[in-house]
Amino acid sequence: MSWSRLARDDAQLRVFDGGSGFPVVFQHGLGGDEAQVRGNFPDEPAVRRLTVECRAQGESSAGSTRPFSIAMFADDVLAATEAHDAQRFVAGGISMGAAIALRLAVRHPDRVAALILARPAWVDTAAPENMRPYAEVAALLARMSPSDAKAAFEASATGRLLAREAPDNLVSLLGFFDRPDPALTARLLADIAADGPGVTGGDLAAIRVPTLVIGHGVDFAHPLAHAEALAARIPGARLAVIPPKATDKAGHVAAFRAAVATFLDQILPSLESSS
Repeated sequence: MSWSRLARDDAQLRVFDGGSGFPVVFQHGLGGDEAQVRGNFPDEPAVRRLTVECRAQGESSAGSTRPFSIAMFADDVLAATEAHDAQRFVAGGISMGAAIALRLAVRHPDRVAALILARPAWVDTAAPENMRPYAEVAALLARMSPSDAKAAFEASATGRLLAREAPDNLVSLLGFFDRPDPALTARLLADIAADGPGVTGGDLAAIRVPTLVIGHGVDFAHPLAHAEALAARIPGARLAVIPPKATDKAGHVAAFRAAVATFLDQILPSLESSS
């Protein structure tokens, strides 16, 4: 395995490139990093995995270009595939990473050989209701100290709702208050919460590559309905419903890895023979 740096504008992006076999570009969720991907990605079958830590996340710098956007992150990922000579690849990711992968599949169909959309937070519209908690965290961080903002969010109607109905989401959101640069975190969350993958219903219907969609319940930020909608609207897509992370984390991770491994086992022979 290897790590490298990729210069994009005035940002420095950290890129993971490990393993051997057909390239799989797999992206983390909002505020995540390569470790999030590593914790969910299967050990088998053997593939070459690339993960770009997006701007202002992981150990990648933010740069000065604003706003942050899914389009920006997707362009960065595409540049990384070119720099690492991965001309044709499986595109996948978790949450925001799924939106990046979806955008790549729509905008660069000649490059994307298959698609894995795990715990999608978007379908085809910007600023969906499930991203509202991220916008609320951003607004609090922008006007209060991190400790006061954290307490205010926990006491808010949204915080109480998540504590009851989606505790895993609440834990994830509370983590943003502990990040080292509150102003940058607020900007990142606000920009991405207001954004979308920039695709249409027609784009989804035009996708012609093998597609796996992974979803589960007990998750406000990643509604099972989003996964079901994508699976229904992308021709031939397969839907894997796995245990909720909030109620069975070990079972969730095991089922996530198994779903990805099974999908890759099924599609890799034809991809490798055509490469």
